[in-house]
Amino acid sequence: QVQLVESGGGLVQAGESLRLSCAASGSIFSMNAMGWYRQAPGKQRELVATLTSGGYTNLADSVQGRFTISRDNAKNTVYLQVNSLKPEDTAVYYCYADYREGKIVRYWGQGTQVTVSS
Repeated sequence: QVQLVESGGGLVQAGESLRLSCAASGSIFSMNAMGWYRQAPGKQRELVATLTSGGYTNLADSVQGRFTISRDNAKNTVYLQVNSLKPEDTAVYYCYADYREGKIVRYWGQGTQVTVSS
């Protein structure tokens, strides 16, 4: 069983930045992909960023140019750098990791709140 622990959320003003972290209890080398979703009140969960084991990254159109996903293999940690935050970025951000365990198994973090005031 893999555990994902997120941190880095908070209350910021529009235009400011945060760095969200997701530390995995399992080896990052066993991951097929890792990334972030977010869910705003009353809205469906939205895929924000993906980073595959091969280094491929994908970002939602709404965050292109403002968000960056990266990883630290030594720390089994994935980061989401969120810059130029807007009020519409307000959401709970969830980390996920797809592990290769015979089949692909997806694990979720508990979520971290990001609130952007105007």
